[in-house]
Amino acid sequence: MDLKQLTALVTVSDAGSVTKAARLLHVVQPAVSRYIRSLEEEFGVRLFERTRLGMTLTPEGEVLVERARRALVELERARAEIRSDRGQVQGVVTIGLLESTVDILAGPLLESVGRQYPGIDLRLLSAFSGHLQQWLDDGAVDMSLLYNLASTPSISVTPLLREPLWAVTPPDVALDEAVTWSQVTQQPLVLPVIGHGLRFLIDQALATASVDAMVACQTNSTLVQKRLVASGEAWSVLPAAGVVADIASGRLGGGPLTAPEISRTIVLGLQRGGRRPPAAEAVATEIVRVTRRLVEDGAWPTARVLGLTGMVSGRRVRPVKRLRTGTSAETS
Repeated sequence: MDLKQLTALVTVSDAGSVTKAARLLHVVQPAVSRYIRSLEEEFGVRLFERTRLGMTLTPEGEVLVERARRALVELERARAEIRSDRGQVQGVVTIGLLESTVDILAGPLLESVGRQYPGIDLRLLSAFSGHLQQWLDDGAVDMSLLYNLASTPSISVTPLLREPLWAVTPPDVALDEAVTWSQVTQQPLVLPVIGHGLRFLIDQALATASVDAMVACQTNSTLVQKRLVASGEAWSVLPAAGVVADIASGRLGGGPLTAPEISRTIVLGLQRGGRRPPAAEAVATEIVRVTRRLVEDGAWPTARVLGLTGMVSGRRVRPVKRLRTGTSAETS
């Protein structure tokens, strides 16, 4: 087994065909076929099902592709670190972002890391908290934003902020300063699917308020939630970070929920143990700094910074002032 074989395996998996993979790798098609065939002979199993529609991974192939992808990423990181200039932090760092934080955090984080650490190859992946935690456990990301999670034997956690959930409405709906759950449940709702962490918080609030929701649709996509609300089909419930730009532009309406007020806690999770590259340490510290600055500047509305100081990878983070917000009944 060599790097060319592993690269061919991952590329065929991503491209779905040997022909496309050969084009991407700038090699002839028979060479790619030979790499795949030699791997199958070495492991004694079929890695792909060959069909008229292309190449589909077998269960054994899925296992090997996952490991091969991780090995290639680690080698790429090692290459960047070994070749780095003296005194310059370089390397590949992959971050998991909660889908609801992408609009508010991705741009400022990219700008800050790019300005201070131009040698870092930053990669951003977004998903819901459950998927991100699995990726972190599996090593697919170096660090991830998660919510309502305490430290575990495999993940160390740095609390970042707490923010309440908001009612999200079509743009022409006039709201009071605070919206009760009773008001929200008078409308059809588009909510996250059952089992999603945010849905757990919503269901808990509904039970506390002793009201039932008219669920018109369940989805695993924040974008779908917002589009259905914008079209006037339903209302929804989302963290403020996921809708602040839409509300400011007039695409959506919304406001903080009360009676009861429920909030989520966002933390930065990193894997425990093992050597943490300097690039990962630098990015982890920047995530804390940028997140707290967004809260301090009011760009992350209604959020409250958690902790006066924090430690990320042994580096002390500058404290920032707390913003005044209402009390919250955090659940975890």
